[in-house]
Amino acid sequence: MKFKKVLIANRGEIAIRILRSCREMGLETVCIHSTADEHSLHVKLADESVCIGPAKSSLSYLNIPAILSAAEITGADAIHPGFGFLSENREFAQLCEKWKVAFIGPNTDCIKKMGDKILSKEIAEAAGLPILKPIKVNELSDKEIVERVHEMGFPVLIKASAGGGGRGMKRIDEEKDLLVSIQRLKTEAKAGFGDDTLFIEKFITNPRHVEVQILADKHGNVIHLGERDCTVQRRFQKVVEESPCPVLTEEKRQEICQSAVRLAEHVGYDSVGTVEYLYDQDEQKFYFMEMNTRIQVEHPVTEQRTGVDLIAQQIKVAQGDKLEMAQDDIEFMGHSIECRINAENPYTGAPSPGQIVHYHRPAGFGVRVDDFIYSGYKVPPFYDSMIAKIIVTGKDRLSCLDRMIRALDETVIEGIQTNKELHLDILKDEAFRGNNYSTNFLANKMQ
Repeated sequence: MKFKKVLIANRGEIAIRILRSCREMGLETVCIHSTADEHSLHVKLADESVCIGPAKSSLSYLNIPAILSAAEITGADAIHPGFGFLSENREFAQLCEKWKVAFIGPNTDCIKKMGDKILSKEIAEAAGLPILKPIKVNELSDKEIVERVHEMGFPVLIKASAGGGGRGMKRIDEEKDLLVSIQRLKTEAKAGFGDDTLFIEKFITNPRHVEVQILADKHGNVIHLGERDCTVQRRFQKVVEESPCPVLTEEKRQEICQSAVRLAEHVGYDSVGTVEYLYDQDEQKFYFMEMNTRIQVEHPVTEQRTGVDLIAQQIKVAQGDKLEMAQDDIEFMGHSIECRINAENPYTGAPSPGQIVHYHRPAGFGVRVDDFIYSGYKVPPFYDSMIAKIIVTGKDRLSCLDRMIRALDETVIEGIQTNKELHLDILKDEAFRGNNYSTNFLANKMQ
């Protein structure tokens, strides 16, 4: 089936990113929006737009009946969910099938299996990937949990099985914080994800966060497009991403990328996806963490290094097309880094919505900007604070860092606070430039 019209079930820069690939493929576009996003750029650029509800996400961007109704009245034959919101919602994907509208993402069986962090670890282990053995909290008494954690040794990390995007996680360093944190996370997980299942795993003290980009079709073909390093994080939320990972040897790079392909083949994956790992720098070992069955925020760094439009490939695979390329066709060029620009206080992370008085985006050789803001645009307070992504590419890591500093210096966003200064601090930091850091980097730096 060849698509003719795609409804984009998202907002902000990812909605525009999807829209642009659709346009280049000759596809008509429908954008949905809440009342708060009436003047958003994705609404202005789409061929058609439909208001699906008020500002609150649960009544608009998470309103499945309203989104499917918008697809029906506009004649859309496919829905692209972007990232976040409904992108990994199995029920939504199933309802799309029922309503005879294609869901641009993997099959619902994969969404179910890999969306459960405990089950996905079991599947990964069966596929031969190394894992950190989890303690299944909901199956044990308080006494048993304490005993098992002491056997494992502090520090540990509590995770919500249905969590994602850095939510539903807490590091525990002492026994006195263990049980009370479990009860608090159970409540939060039930409210946020509809599932209070928790697990505990050993906290690696000097890790890098490494992920592998996967592309698979419905005919059994699977390739990888290299790895990304997402180690710079604040409260488990990624801040800076780059490719390639600067601490991996070529041998370790091939090992981790091939393991991701093996997992995708094992589970019958058939879309764009990402396999995430913790890499223990002290032991030089990697461990499967989770699989994201969607496009990632940081996908542009992979696109810049490979020249592959991941959104276009995702759409083609959803149509039933075979992959246009084999593994040997993928060429990796230079180094790429992405900085997420958020409307927030640069050091506390507190959101900073409001009207942008003046906006000037950076440009020049090797600079790409994915955004949805403009001078006069009012950033609403209801959604994620990310308003733009700056991506630069260079011949090597250090030249890439210097190019990003130049691009950030050129960036002007007046009227609201942004985290631009935080990014400049990171890029100029000796430990970061010297590649001597872990996921604890920002927490230590902000002390």
